[in-house]
Amino acid sequence: MAVSTDKEKIAHLLTRNVEREAGDLKKHLEIGKKLRVKFGADPTAPDLHLGHTVPLRKLREFQDLGHQVVFIIGDYTAKVGDPSGKSKTRPMLSDAEVKKNAKTYLAQVGRVLNLKKTEVRWNSEWFAKMRFNDILQLCGQFTVARMIEREDFRNRLKEGTDVHMHELLYPMMQAYDSIMIDADVEIGGTDQMFNILAGRDLQRKMGKREQDCLFMGPILVGTDGAKKMSKSLGNYVGIADAPDDMFGKIMSIPDTALREWFMLTTDLTTSDVEDLTAAFATGKMNPRDAKIRLAKEIIAMYHSRKAADAAEAQFKKVFQKKEVPDEIVQMLVATGTHALLDLLVETKLAASKGEARRVVAEGGVRVAGAVVKDIAAKVTIGKNATLIQKGKRYFVNVLGK
Repeated sequence: MAVSTDKEKIAHLLTRNVEREAGDLKKHLEIGKKLRVKFGADPTAPDLHLGHTVPLRKLREFQDLGHQVVFIIGDYTAKVGDPSGKSKTRPMLSDAEVKKNAKTYLAQVGRVLNLKKTEVRWNSEWFAKMRFNDILQLCGQFTVARMIEREDFRNRLKEGTDVHMHELLYPMMQAYDSIMIDADVEIGGTDQMFNILAGRDLQRKMGKREQDCLFMGPILVGTDGAKKMSKSLGNYVGIADAPDDMFGKIMSIPDTALREWFMLTTDLTTSDVEDLTAAFATGKMNPRDAKIRLAKEIIAMYHSRKAADAAEAQFKKVFQKKEVPDEIVQMLVATGTHALLDLLVETKLAASKGEARRVVAEGGVRVAGAVVKDIAAKVTIGKNATLIQKGKRYFVNVLGK
């Protein structure tokens, strides 16, 4: 595919959801140079969420202009864990954990990128072959002073929290990825600035052209509208989530997050987003209708328009008409009397007893249609299904076995 120098598309690529840039990327795009565009993802968890799609969608823009996208699966960097923004050392993952998580990555990435035109690399290709002398040579390109310029390391040291030696290797490893795949461009969030700029430094020291950098921003907030989208915080929308789950989660975001979500997660033009934002900000449009539009746009991207329409109909049936959904998960448990808190955990309606206790006390659980607020409540399960509901969106029919 020939490289496009379409000025309008290049302008969009360099401005939409881009917070900072380093290098001469505009010049290289306008002269029609075919660029190797790098993006890495560590399989520290099995699923990708909408926050991951912000840089992935930018990669697709490069791909559509004819550039070569290089997607690095960081099976070795995942063992260390990116320390960016972390207040403590991340647990080191085993090879088995990394491989298990990585299994789902490519299928999910393929919902955004054209995998047939994507060069996929695993950084174990080079790190698994390195001798200790190679590691010494790599470490010799960096200084301790440079490493502790990182705000996260600096804060931890100030607070007396340990910074382990293997964590210092992380930015070196990400930088070395750029050397090994001859990166012309690297994309990442603003939280990746230190790691990505380390790549430029290493390329310069090793006599290579420094990669251009594109930093995406702002960082997508989660469904709570406050903190960065994260699986560990439970405020995420997974791109592999079922359409109904996607719809319900998106409808729960605060009105204040709508503009950012439209800009970062959809293909609507900036002009359309501004018009929508103005409409619900001035009361001409109900924010609920804006959220429905947002949910359908996102679901259509990762599933289909038909799935988006069906999810809207299901949402209105369950939440606006207060009806029970047509399809409910069924689970078998031992026949007899169970503590409600235990049932919530066993049916995966709650991740822990602590969460179960909280949601029951807040009146967020119904058994057979009745709200139960007693954390010591018991539920008798027999051969006939007992409907248990958590919040507005989660239903399980429980039967005895």
